[in-house]
Amino acid sequence: MSKKELLCEPVCRCHWVASGNKLYEEYHDKEWGVPVHEDKKHFEFLILEGAQAGLSWLTILKRREGYRKAFSRFDPRKVAEYGERQVAELLADEGIIRNRLKILSAINNARHFLEVQEEYGSFDQYIWSFVGGAPIQNHWKSMKDIPAETKESIALSKDLKKRGFTFVGPTVMYAHMQATGLVNDHTVDCFRYQELLKNK
Repeated sequence: MSKKELLCEPVCRCHWVASGNKLYEEYHDKEWGVPVHEDKKHFEFLILEGAQAGLSWLTILKRREGYRKAFSRFDPRKVAEYGERQVAELLADEGIIRNRLKILSAINNARHFLEVQEEYGSFDQYIWSFVGGAPIQNHWKSMKDIPAETKESIALSKDLKKRGFTFVGPTVMYAHMQATGLVNDHTVDCFRYQELLKNK
C-alpha cells in the first residue's frame, strides 16, 4: 500500500500527519486549523510552538501534558510570576524540553502577553487583527505548496518582537497561525479542508 493510500485510509488527511500515529491523527482531526478565540489556548500554543523550534511537532505533542503541568495549566498570570526557583524546577522537569532559553522565553512572553491583553482587551483581539478578523482560506493542492511564512506572519512576528516577545520568528508564528485557525492550511484533498471552509 502506498503512502497516499495509507493517508486516505479510512479518510484522507494532510500528508504531514504521521500515518498510524493516533496522537498526531487526533490533533490533526480535532484541533489543527480550528479557529481559536480563547486567550489561554493562544498562550498554550505560544509556549508549545516556541518549544518546538529545532524539533518535530510530534516531540512536543508527546510532552503536551508535561507542559500543561509545568506551566500552571498555561495560565499566563501565574507563569509571568515565575522566578529563579521555578526556572530551576523547570530545568529539572523531564516532562518538558529542558532548554533554559526556551523556558526563560515562555516566562518573558507571559509578561508581555499580559501587556497585550491590557492594551487590546484580549490577546485574541490582537492576533486576529493580523488576518482581518476571519480565517484566511487557502487552497493548497500539496504540502510543497504551503509556505513557511507569509506577509501576515512576518508582520505579526515583527510586532511581537517590538513588544519584547522572543522565539516568535515568522516561521514560528505561521505555525501558530496554522494551529489556531487564523489560516486554513489543510490541503484540498484532506477531509478537514471542507469542514473548516464553514468558518469563512
